[in-house]
Amino acid sequence: MESLWLHLQEELIDFFGIGELLKLLAAGDYRALLSMKGLLAFLYLSIPALFVYELLHAAVTRKFRWLDYKVPLLVMVTNRVIAKFLSFGVVVLCISLFQPYAPFQAGLTWYGLLYGYLTWEFSHFIYHYFAHKVRLLWCLHSTHHAPVAMNLSVNYAHIFLEAPYADFVRTGICMLAGVSPPLLLLMMFIDGLWGSFIHIGEHVLKDGRLGFLHLILLTPSHHRVHHARNVQYMDTNFCNLLNVWDRAFGTYQPIRDDITIEYGITRPMNPGSLLDAYLGELPGLWKDVRHAPGLKNKLLYLLMPPGWSHDGAHKTAKACKQALLAEQTAIVDPTTQEPGPAGAAV
Repeated sequence: MESLWLHLQEELIDFFGIGELLKLLAAGDYRALLSMKGLLAFLYLSIPALFVYELLHAAVTRKFRWLDYKVPLLVMVTNRVIAKFLSFGVVVLCISLFQPYAPFQAGLTWYGLLYGYLTWEFSHFIYHYFAHKVRLLWCLHSTHHAPVAMNLSVNYAHIFLEAPYADFVRTGICMLAGVSPPLLLLMMFIDGLWGSFIHIGEHVLKDGRLGFLHLILLTPSHHRVHHARNVQYMDTNFCNLLNVWDRAFGTYQPIRDDITIEYGITRPMNPGSLLDAYLGELPGLWKDVRHAPGLKNKLLYLLMPPGWSHDGAHKTAKACKQALLAEQTAIVDPTTQEPGPAGAAV
């Protein structure tokens, strides 16, 4: 019983991220709480504390639905069990592999911070974009999009294999681009903190635009768009804090008041099933690869976007958007119920 209680304590300390804070308090040097180390220790606590507040707020206002939190929390527990047996040093590996090839090193200066974050955001965009555009990678990333509601528990809805892939891409790009390891760790901390915050639920932060900040930052409203399965919103807002790269590559999409967000993924699934959320994309991929004619088409099913088909009957996000746009822009002649000439009154 005592060992069980100790294990529970360890899990709670790890979940809330208060290990470093407890060490500072145990040392008795309370001045350290005012240092950068102390500030970071408090910041690590902010997202778990906000998550607990979100849960309590939902319960008090009678907006709590177990279905909204079930899959993300089950995924979190599953990943923690797996993590007991598997651990990855991908960041350390990438630093040792790629840093020697960097043409220069950007450090902790004001211009280094600017360059470092633009580079980190670019690397995140690359990882995130291909996670949506390559079907095999989508099989890993779709777990994060499976929840049917937006709240802070969605932070924990990731298949355990996605983090090594994401860290390899992001750290590799940053190392080759000359982001020094200390600067990289700072970027990762900022990214993790803001990336968690933008999942905050609508019942806690209803609008999510954050006033004028939505003009320069990627806000919760932008990330809600990213998690939507509405055709108009699919495959947009891949950045995490600065939406500069979404604007540069044409994937930026602000929230629209005339479109009610529907969360989740487009394929039919059981929204309360851990197995379906965790591994549900793989059977469909295997089926398509198995029935595809020729080796080329089998490989293309792995590498092309979700919805691609060898027979041309594509249902990719791009194809769905093009079909919706064609439908919305078709002008119908009311006398014949057939498309009329451009500019005709309807």
